[in-house]
Order: sequence, then C-alpha cells, then structure tokens
Amino acid sequence: MPNWPTILEQLDRSGIPTPEGGGDISAAWKLSGDDTNLFIKTCPISSTQMFLAEAEGLSEIAKSGTVRVPEVIGVGSTDTETFLALEWIDLRPVSAAVEAELGAQLAELHHTTTKRYGWHRDNTLGLTPQHNEWTENWVDFFRDKRLRFQLRLAAENGFSGELQERGSQLVKRLPIYFDSNRVESSLLHGDLWAGNWGCYLNSPVIFDPAVYFGDRETDLAMSRLFGGFGKDFYDAYESSWPLREGHQERLKLYQLYHVLNHLNLFGSAYLDRATGLIDELL
Repeated sequence: MPNWPTILEQLDRSGIPTPEGGGDISAAWKLSGDDTNLFIKTCPISSTQMFLAEAEGLSEIAKSGTVRVPEVIGVGSTDTETFLALEWIDLRPVSAAVEAELGAQLAELHHTTTKRYGWHRDNTLGLTPQHNEWTENWVDFFRDKRLRFQLRLAAENGFSGELQERGSQLVKRLPIYFDSNRVESSLLHGDLWAGNWGCYLNSPVIFDPAVYFGDRETDLAMSRLFGGFGKDFYDAYESSWPLREGHQERLKLYQLYHVLNHLNLFGSAYLDRATGLIDELL
C-alpha cells in the first residue's frame, strides 16, 4: 500500500484510495475526496523520470488543443514510491461517431509539427527507455533511436541469431522505404493502441502517451497492431489528412518497433512475430 498520508499531504487532498485495474507497468488507484476524484499511478521511486516525462507528454498534447487528455495534477514521491496524479475520467463505451471524431482529432494533432525529429527529453515505451535526441533526418532517427536500439536490446536479452542477422539487413535497406519527399515531423501520441484511449462525455480522450515528433504514420501503424479501432476511425483520419503513398509497406516497418519492444519487455512469445515482420519487409 502506498504511503498515502504523505501523498495526500503533498496533494493537499483528503480521501480514501481504492485500487483500480492498472496496466503492466504501474499500480493504479482512485482517490475520492470531498470535492473531486483523482486517478493515481504509482511506481517505485526509480521511475520518477518516467512519470515526469509522461506528465510532460500529456501537457504537450493538451497544448495542441486537438484531442483531450487527462489534466495533470502533479508528480510526487514518498520515500519509496513515485506517483502521478491525474484528473479522474469516467470512461464510457465508444461509438462509431466517437471513433470518427478521434480519427479527425488525431489528424489535427499530427498537424502540430516541428522541423526536427525527436523531443526535448527522453521518455519510455512501457518500461523501455525511448531515446528522443533531436535529429535532422527521419530515416536516421528511426534507424538509430528506434530499430537499432531495440535490436541491440534484444541481443542483450539473448535474442541473437537470425533476428540480428535479418534485422541488420533491414536497417541497411531502410532508405528504400521512403521517397525523396521530406517526412512531416508531427506530434505523436507514440503508443496509440486500443487500451490508451476511451470515451468521455461523448468525445474521445487519449492517455498513457510516449510522446515525440516523427512520422505520423507510426501512430496509425500502432493502432492497427493489436486491433480495437474501426473503419470510422481510419476513414475520418484519411478524410482529414490522407496518408502518403507507400504507407502500407511502412506500416509493417513501424509495427516492428513495437513488436521488438514487446519482445524485450515480455519475452520470446513475440520472437516469431518480429522475425516474420522482418522477413516480410525484406
């Protein structure tokens, strides 16, 4: 049980926490007070930077004025734990109309652009470090900060052999998947799967981001990796901002980053899927 008296003192709240269903990374709590409810995520004290980066990512998306995210209340710590406090949002079942609204709002989010690729700070994808040093060229960024990093981590985790050999071949061939036109550097959610969005007051809300600026196709590729998004979502996005030619092939490329991350986080159950994607791309 977290050291709630200290947390409550830091938040200037009073209430009784109740556990909520969390993800694979953090414990989750609902803190009910006299005038408001809060959503609290807790992790060991070593995860302070992870929560600080998540809070900044939510604030970055909020500044775009495009798609709703939970309001950040604060990040704090006890002697042993770090916590992230967010506004409590009562999620409701999504509808086709809400999915379509999310597609259109995501396209608007992606219209928030900058000239380089990366972000002003590193963050995490799950518990995996995600390096975001600003880079002038998208292919260089995705090769070095995404694929090569995950392949190197996989080798450290004991996944060598064919994965590394074929992965090395793919990394060398990376430029052929892109034409000569510059890739827009869009503000990305970074981890857009079905578990990281919902419906609130008949409108979409997204959360648990892994924010950086990069190719907008990466968010769409992640959304297709584990399902959960319907035709209305994709049709609305395409109507707002059609994807570039060749995006179907790059979809596998961008999904590979997330599959490799799952391999490094959760083990060999994802090895065949990773090598399969590489073989398809090659």
